[in-house]
Amino acid sequence: MTNRIRIATRKSPLAIWQAEYVKTELLKHHSDLQVEFVALSTRGDKILDVALSKVGGKGLFVKELEVAMTDDAADIAVHSMKDVPMQLPQGFELPIICEREDPSDALVSHHFNSIEALPQGAVVGTSSLRRQAQLLAIRPDLTIKVLRGNVGTRLQRLDDGEYDAILLAAAGLKRLGLEARIAQRLNKDDLLPACGQGAVGIETRQGDERIIQLLKPLYHRETALRVSAERAMNRALDGGCQVPIAGFALLSDDQLSLEGRVGSVDGRQLLKVAEQITLVGSDDEQLAQAEQLGLSVANKLRSQGADALLAELV
Repeated sequence: MTNRIRIATRKSPLAIWQAEYVKTELLKHHSDLQVEFVALSTRGDKILDVALSKVGGKGLFVKELEVAMTDDAADIAVHSMKDVPMQLPQGFELPIICEREDPSDALVSHHFNSIEALPQGAVVGTSSLRRQAQLLAIRPDLTIKVLRGNVGTRLQRLDDGEYDAILLAAAGLKRLGLEARIAQRLNKDDLLPACGQGAVGIETRQGDERIIQLLKPLYHRETALRVSAERAMNRALDGGCQVPIAGFALLSDDQLSLEGRVGSVDGRQLLKVAEQITLVGSDDEQLAQAEQLGLSVANKLRSQGADALLAELV
């Protein structure tokens, strides 16, 4: 059917929100389009008793969605950009990155309204080595305890008293109508976000022009430039969403800046590099320049010893 598009999505409430968002945006531009959801469970959704960094492999939240597209059971897959592997499998592309939501991390706690207010030895829940490394860099006395599951599951475990506080993405809480649970939005000086955090991306089969043309109105240039720089840095470091790498870009007029960080999981080392460039030329040329910025920041992190820190995780 030429007026149909099938969206592969994970089954979690946040993933469904993202798919609904894409559906709503598509229907704004194509009112006669028939949009269907193909809801799937991924490996990352099923393995909840260990940290992601110990599961192994990349694409823990996307592979099953790509299989659905390969099997022609779906036309596109909607992802949180921080979950998308830095290298896509052959036959797929990521032509659309939608406008970014709040990219910051959030502290959620019943009794404490800031990182500084947490008592000595407080138990903080997170599954992210990136968050762990940066948090321990500023509060080495804290106790980090692994926290997996969807947003609702994580909040329930906090409510049950397993943790003094937990760290979540502010974007996910806002999208699920849970912004009131945020005790503190963490500024990027303390916790730099994950590469692509807060942005929704749409994956397609390579060269599927009918689908790509339908999706084009959802493309957000500023977000795409920022996320391209962040992902290029992460890719050059051979990173993913399960390693202690942070990257965050900002665009002001034609000035694109990028900060990257690589940390040790105990927080004792935290490498930081920041750079800025002036974008010129066509959209394609600017995307290439954004990627070059990411490579430059990655190379400077490497010169500071990033490879050795990341090798400790293998």
